[in-house]
Amino acid sequence: MAENRLEIAAGALVLVAALGFAAYAGKGMGLTQGGDAYQLRASFRSIQGVGLGSDVKLAGVKVGTLSQLTLNPETYMADAVITVDKSVQLPSDSAILISSDGLLGGSFVELQPGGMPDYLAPGDEIEDTQGAVSLITLLMKFVGAKSDESAK
Repeated sequence: MAENRLEIAAGALVLVAALGFAAYAGKGMGLTQGGDAYQLRASFRSIQGVGLGSDVKLAGVKVGTLSQLTLNPETYMADAVITVDKSVQLPSDSAILISSDGLLGGSFVELQPGGMPDYLAPGDEIEDTQGAVSLITLLMKFVGAKSDESAK
């Protein structure tokens, strides 16, 4: 009987620890919704290099996370939802783009504030988007341009 109680107590402790880790991981990925953040939407032609939980930065400072990502079957664009800290109020003409931390660095979502006096409300869509730029595609264009110049 004492062994059963010990096993039940150990199992309960493991379960509590697992739930704690799950809650911590969900918060880190931006899956938990609290009153201290709001969501904005955007559609990208390419969102290569970022995924759920990717950082959303403004002036190099993390202000949110990428919380939802789906493919729009009508436009064939990537529809993204970002969760932004409520202390960050973005002008309505702000831009959103996929950036990278140099050649070998990871990609993140970057916000560029506009200059309009009115602000985006929770659930609004950021219209000005720029998708991911493929480094290989840029290199191929550069090499192709060089070979065209040498052929002339």
